[in-house]
Amino acid sequence: MNHPHDVLTMGRLGVDVYPLQTGVSLAEVSSFGKYLGGTAANVAVAAARLGHRTGLISRTGADPFGEYLHHQLREFGVDDAQVTPVRQYPTPVTFCELFPPDDFPLYFYRYPKAPDLEIHTAELDLDAIAAARIFWMTGTGLAEEPSRSSTLDALRHRDRRGTTVFDLDWRPMFWPDHAAATRWYRAALEHVTVAVGNLDECERAVGTRDPDAAADALLATGVELAVVKQGPDGVLARTATAETVAPPVPVDVVNGLGAGDAFGGALCHGLLSGWDVARTMRFANAAGALVAGRLACSSAMPHEHEIDAVLSPNAQAPSA
Repeated sequence: MNHPHDVLTMGRLGVDVYPLQTGVSLAEVSSFGKYLGGTAANVAVAAARLGHRTGLISRTGADPFGEYLHHQLREFGVDDAQVTPVRQYPTPVTFCELFPPDDFPLYFYRYPKAPDLEIHTAELDLDAIAAARIFWMTGTGLAEEPSRSSTLDALRHRDRRGTTVFDLDWRPMFWPDHAAATRWYRAALEHVTVAVGNLDECERAVGTRDPDAAADALLATGVELAVVKQGPDGVLARTATAETVAPPVPVDVVNGLGAGDAFGGALCHGLLSGWDVARTMRFANAAGALVAGRLACSSAMPHEHEIDAVLSPNAQAPSA
């Protein structure tokens, strides 16, 4: 791209394989759909769907699934120039089971190592990272070397320019030492302006599940905006001078796995638009609800007019 990215994300990328039947185990599923997946990739897609110049820093295997992901990124309008192949590892594949409304087991196939954990500092376009209006990184990127060091190096180089978002993205299965995760989360928090996480993720980062205490603890690290997702109790967002609790948007849930990534892309949209915290949270919640009512993640990311329709006074609950 000739201009700085509006949103540049760094982290997990892979292929999501979702069953086309709900309410049955993988052992009984007879057909599947294939989609681009991974938190960092999905957030980039969600922001692109809302009209922003987006890019992704990640890696794939040098295989047909890697080719598929490049094709999908370009089709969604995401700059893939910083997505490169790793010849020794296969592109990751993630399966899920669908037991709506609130049970969606995930099965990650990231062995012997996921290519997105093989990001090296020497390969980073640090100028692009510094110039992006929003730089978005995730907790998964801190799980192993060399991705951990490259993520922290990117944060140090950016030096809190613009908006720097830490998606806490706590995945316990990626961390052999959970105590180490807290240490590295704290190291990353020193360099970001926004932190986003659910109660489990906040507990891992700052040691408490209490939403008020978690928001305060995140702000105490130097974060300017703390976003704490509380499930059925909505989303708490707090700055040094403002606070809002956005209620959840009713939805007939089909697949809840992409809702957080849609929330992330919509959060970026609100921040880039200069909206206040309350409006941004309402918009992000509505985006998440729309995707929760759809099967896919990346291809299900909503357009702005769809989100606005959900927020209109006469709107009905989103559904598939």
